[in-house]
Amino acid sequence: MSPHFASRCTLVGAGPGDPELLTLKAVKAIANATLLLVDDLVNDAVLAHASPTARIVHVGKRGGCQSTPQAFIDKLMINALHEGERVVRLKGGDPFIFGRGGEEVEHLRAAGIDVEVVNGITAGLAGLSSLGASLTHREHAHGVVFVTGHAKPGDSGTDWPQLAATARQAKLTLVIYMGVSSLEHICQGLLSGLPAQTPVAVVQNASLPTQREVLTTLGELVHNVQSERLQSPSIIVVGDVVQGARAWQRVDSNPSVQRVA
Repeated sequence: MSPHFASRCTLVGAGPGDPELLTLKAVKAIANATLLLVDDLVNDAVLAHASPTARIVHVGKRGGCQSTPQAFIDKLMINALHEGERVVRLKGGDPFIFGRGGEEVEHLRAAGIDVEVVNGITAGLAGLSSLGASLTHREHAHGVVFVTGHAKPGDSGTDWPQLAATARQAKLTLVIYMGVSSLEHICQGLLSGLPAQTPVAVVQNASLPTQREVLTTLGELVHNVQSERLQSPSIIVVGDVVQGARAWQRVDSNPSVQRVA
């Protein structure tokens, strides 16, 4: 087999959880696959679109948990493609928003594999949308920043004080992925550049029946997330756009958590 794009792999975003949020293109790719390599955060209901004869291999990738080594996943994909399999790499959310899709594309292309990417709805968008609020409401934000709260080993991570100062000056919404485990450190940094009254939404299991959320302020964030026992996977949205959430109640004198039904 020629090493020059003789095989094709499809990276598919499965969306934030609700299987009805899949794109038509994603459904077609899943149905056409003979091998699906599936991340932990993909809803099992999505696999109902797979062929009955397809092989489904779960390759867990979740922050803070035991994960399948990336090198093993890469090798598995390449070997299967060289054997003529139609491979779909199925990822939660969007492959290119903190899904390591870029790394996998580079590795596959270096091996002579053509890659197609099917985007999915990322949890950072779905989380706040589920509360009836916009990430970029023009009255409250001039833009949005997607940022990870989980630095890779050897990386110093995000400069939270600098990001907070930039967000305040440029009127930006901050959407933080994988930030629950480092919440105290993140809050400490953000409070150096943003007011304690800045609205915040934390959404766990966005779009799923098990979704839970907390609406609060930056100054009360750590206390309220801990008291409500929110865990990963959760999205943290920081900024005035959170005021657009259906259940938001501004209590200037006594900021408090507001749970959404």
